[in-house]
Amino acid sequence: MSRGAFDVWAPRPHRVRLLCGDNAGGSVIEMRRGADDWWTPAEPLPPTADDEYVDYGYLLDDDPDPRPDPRSRRQPGGVHELSRRDRTTYTWTDQAWTGRQLAGSVVYELHVGTFTPEGTFDAALGRLDHLRSIGVDLVELMPVNAFNGTHNWGYDGVGWFAVHEGYGGPEGYQRFVDGCHAAGLGVIQDVVYNHLGPSGNYLPDFAPYLKEGTNTWGELVNLDGEGSAEVRRYVLDNVRMWLEDYHVDGLRLDAVHALSDSSPTHLLEEMAVEVAALSAHQRRPLTLIAESDLNDPRLIRPREAGGYGLDAQWSDDFHHAVHVALTGETSGYYADFAPLSALAKVCERGFFHDGTFSSFRGRAHGHTIDTATTPTWRLVVCSQNHDQIGNRARGDRITEVLDDDQLGCAAMLTLLGPFTPMLFMGEEWAASTPFQFFTSHPEPELGRATAEGRIAEFARMGWDPAVVPDPQDPATYQRSKLDWSETGSGRHARLLDLYRRLGRLRRERPELTDPSFGSVRCTVDEETRLFTLRRGPLLVALNLGEGVVALAARGGLLLETGGGATHDGGRLSLPPHVGAVVGPGLSPAS
Repeated sequence: MSRGAFDVWAPRPHRVRLLCGDNAGGSVIEMRRGADDWWTPAEPLPPTADDEYVDYGYLLDDDPDPRPDPRSRRQPGGVHELSRRDRTTYTWTDQAWTGRQLAGSVVYELHVGTFTPEGTFDAALGRLDHLRSIGVDLVELMPVNAFNGTHNWGYDGVGWFAVHEGYGGPEGYQRFVDGCHAAGLGVIQDVVYNHLGPSGNYLPDFAPYLKEGTNTWGELVNLDGEGSAEVRRYVLDNVRMWLEDYHVDGLRLDAVHALSDSSPTHLLEEMAVEVAALSAHQRRPLTLIAESDLNDPRLIRPREAGGYGLDAQWSDDFHHAVHVALTGETSGYYADFAPLSALAKVCERGFFHDGTFSSFRGRAHGHTIDTATTPTWRLVVCSQNHDQIGNRARGDRITEVLDDDQLGCAAMLTLLGPFTPMLFMGEEWAASTPFQFFTSHPEPELGRATAEGRIAEFARMGWDPAVVPDPQDPATYQRSKLDWSETGSGRHARLLDLYRRLGRLRRERPELTDPSFGSVRCTVDEETRLFTLRRGPLLVALNLGEGVVALAARGGLLLETGGGATHDGGRLSLPPHVGAVVGPGLSPAS
């Protein structure tokens, strides 16, 4: 049903008035409730309603303080202030864009505020050539919707339809997507539908957007209770906004295991159905990627086979196996991944925990993937991401504890392994900057509670509180900004060159994007810590131990991590921490 520009769903208040203009001199218009609890202006709108930029809000019952629009496209004064009707029309130039499918692609995750010194969409556009040089196909942005404050990871958003003004607002976002498409790059937007942030959430004043119960981050979104049909429509319309109005190529769905939905058709399946229809109409791939810690292949199983029909999901098991294999860290949820065979199982079967006992959870966890029918690209994997770095006590990268060759092995496993690789900003040059958890809550009590809660959490795990950065300290945010001057010298330049060579090899060799689990075979020597991964005729061999190892390897030496591997007479010799690719072909070793 078509809605007017100022219509609002509000079953809770008995009276709704539209404030059109600023608080001091704006017009107040009575609104009329419809049978479906949607309110529409009952009086003629003032001339200011057609202004190119008009600020507005809603007066609920007798409360003199206006509320922003639940579907606001702009919050120029912040999430507590009036909404702005954005009437500007962006002129798109991507009419020839046909999209990027996830299969075969490389994803690059970045946080707009810390990717560049300026922290804006326009500044990020200036780095697209760099992303292309390492073989990136899809840029994944951490959440950019409106939140309270100036800087934040984005997962505290409350204005789901508004783009954060500090990054450049709606027009800056449109320029960014358009520029990515011009450069041959698709855009995936990280979105959060499992909770709302702690400041600026006025949705419950209008309607039952939330229900009883909580998850890790806050109150549950009402997906299956009274009024949930409109709440679900709210979410689905937000999905369509990114894909239609902003030309985005896919969405990363945050923590879908925290969506509480007992409906006959789960929200995720309903979402998959609508996005598939939209993709058919737009004649370009539109991708849905779930973040889930359930290890449940039902998410990515086609609907025809009883699944939800999402395109892909993150696989933390790969990260854990790689992290343990290279760092030796086995505390917490890393404990089960101590044997090198865990990495082999993940590569050959997708999940490590596929019904096995998880010592961290104290119970059996996960389900088995049908490797005969599931393509490997449906699992998105990484050796670093915002969670695995930023949710460490100090926000430290593995760069601090691994040597250059070990970092090269991590890159080789990620980019040449069987799954869809995702890189985290700066890893390609061993960025020395951390990625720490940062917030900018203007409310002193909320800021203090956030800082004290995080420090206390790590103190319980044995960390010295003095080393845990204060998320409210502006220096924590500034420390997390990438230093692009590093890319041209020392270990940073050497690793960046390796990433570029890995990206080229991945593009040149079809074996490295073969989606069949059947094309993947691994061997492990727990004593020497030699790990091999076969991708068809290509052999990826990594010496993760401390002594020189040798093995039979036919073909030519196509690539090594830079640490002195030798190949002579069908025998490959690997110094400690070095990886190499051997196989048929004319690509030179370098």
